[in-house]
Amino acid sequence: MSNPVLVCVLRSIDAFRALAGILKGWTQGRDGPSTADSLPQAVMALTPEVTFRQAILFFTEADFVTGKARFYCLLLSQNTPLTQICFSSSVDESWRSRAESLFSYLHAGAQVLCTVLLVKPGVWSRRLPRILRNLHLEKFSVVGMKHTDLEPATASGLLPSEVQQDPAAVEAHCAYLTSGTALVLCLQGPNAVKKLMDLLGPEDPKLAQALDPSLWRAQYGTSTVQNGFYGSKSYPVAVRDMKLFFPEGLCCAQCQSAQEEEV
Repeated sequence: MSNPVLVCVLRSIDAFRALAGILKGWTQGRDGPSTADSLPQAVMALTPEVTFRQAILFFTEADFVTGKARFYCLLLSQNTPLTQICFSSSVDESWRSRAESLFSYLHAGAQVLCTVLLVKPGVWSRRLPRILRNLHLEKFSVVGMKHTDLEPATASGLLPSEVQQDPAAVEAHCAYLTSGTALVLCLQGPNAVKKLMDLLGPEDPKLAQALDPSLWRAQYGTSTVQNGFYGSKSYPVAVRDMKLFFPEGLCCAQCQSAQEEEV
């Protein structure tokens, strides 16, 4: 290795997809082979398991202290010794002893989270037994359930940002969502937010059908408006949805993340 290499450990919500998008942008921004003055070349771990194996090659557990402005990197060079650079706010040792261990976090695997699934009008009344069976087979725990008649403002707030840019589409979606009673479920399980979104598939049932006929929107949806389901797209959105639809609380043993968000 003739040039230094920067090794970073990053933490974020939906980190793998977010970082992959950034790297894709870098790749598309290149007009030719990389040079010293061009955009950086980068590789990333693709799974939590690979992340864990690679992290222990370069870092010790003491390096991972969360909750403060703290960033570590390694410069690797064939011509110089291994150098660790740390940019950090002041962190005393008593606080360090209470900090979360990211090694332990990675080793523990998928975190138990809650998310929200809204079954749109006309779907749950005909297909509820099958939907509940699918949830059971996917090992989701139903920790909240209620019927609700959505107000137009609430229905509009559930729409994807790209739909909200089109007034005609907003009107069509809101008219459908407020046309009857919807069923709202709060689901709990390992990595529940991403797992649910993966099961639902794209907003367009035709695209979902082309990708995989077993996707839930492919099975229950008929159009981009009547596509069967709404699901929380991220954990912050799931927290918002839980507070919106279940202000009275949930019938589950509160997981750590829900406690931290005061759900």
